[in-house]
Amino acid sequence: MAISERKKKILAAVVDAYIRTAEPVGSKAIAESAGLGCSSATIRNELAELVAMGYLEQPHTSAGRVPTPMGYRMYVNELMDQQKLSIEESEELNRRLNQKLQELDDTISDVSRLASQLTDYPAMALTTREAVTILRFDLIYVDANTFIIVVMLSDHSVRNKLVRLPISVDEKMIRKLSTLFNANFTHIGEDAITPVLINSTERSADDTMGITAVISSFAIEVLSSSAAPSAFVSGENRLLSQPEFRDPDKAHRLMSYLSGGGHILPEGGHFPDSNEVRVLIGPENVAEELKDSSVVIASYDAGDNTRGLIGVVGPTRMDYSAVAAKLRFLADGLSRRLGGGEAPPEGMHNKLIIKGDTNDE
Repeated sequence: MAISERKKKILAAVVDAYIRTAEPVGSKAIAESAGLGCSSATIRNELAELVAMGYLEQPHTSAGRVPTPMGYRMYVNELMDQQKLSIEESEELNRRLNQKLQELDDTISDVSRLASQLTDYPAMALTTREAVTILRFDLIYVDANTFIIVVMLSDHSVRNKLVRLPISVDEKMIRKLSTLFNANFTHIGEDAITPVLINSTERSADDTMGITAVISSFAIEVLSSSAAPSAFVSGENRLLSQPEFRDPDKAHRLMSYLSGGGHILPEGGHFPDSNEVRVLIGPENVAEELKDSSVVIASYDAGDNTRGLIGVVGPTRMDYSAVAAKLRFLADGLSRRLGGGEAPPEGMHNKLIIKGDTNDE
């Protein structure tokens, strides 16, 4: 059954009051606060119909009503005011998010050091998040030369930017751009934000001031930074104790590659599955700097749609079984600590997969 605009206003007033007071809401309170211009008797009739429709309920014999789950859903989807973040709230939220990420980074850094100590080889620990998209844009008009971009991502994080313009812009333009960006730039990846899309949005907004480009650039920056892995390398100097790396030039090339953030996964390669340890031997590695080395990799669940990886780099003669067992142990512990995972099934601790081996046994 369709719900009238008056019923929607009454429902919104009930939910707002109930959220504020935690007490059943009566017709008199609604008549005084909602500004509907109708009598308490009319409001009582509307309340009764909202109860019959399932949006409200009357918990006891009092005249007051409270929202049902269906009433809350209608309120959330259609009726509640969309609150805007203030500059202070945005800054505080960013600070807390950064603090959380820093705590995770500290853990990963410790993991790389521990992996290096356990294996006596250089070790790398990194995390990568599942691809995120932007769920919503909020463009908050501050004054003629200032507005705030706030984006909510699909991983529930929030990013914002204060934009100061050398020219004046009116609030109507900011609202128009907000509508266009929510219509065209949400639920898409970074690669879908093309010059064609940006130019089309610019024309639709009649934007001759370059504001569309500023917002698009921030969206690309946010999506790009969210996808970038965080990597930590420890123990590069342990290479020098290996006979294969007594040649200073050879050791320096590999150490520089690892210290510079060089990846140990093949380009476009996927993380190993849980309870799997993957080995890349010598020429199987894509990077030229790794052609004379082997890489052993294990992955773990870091929580919040985040996968982590622990990798060890050493000579091709390394003790693969021992290294694999140690990395699997570390990965299991991290999954339990960060991702809430369970210990692997019996017999899986030393599962070892050599690149190119398709046998699952």
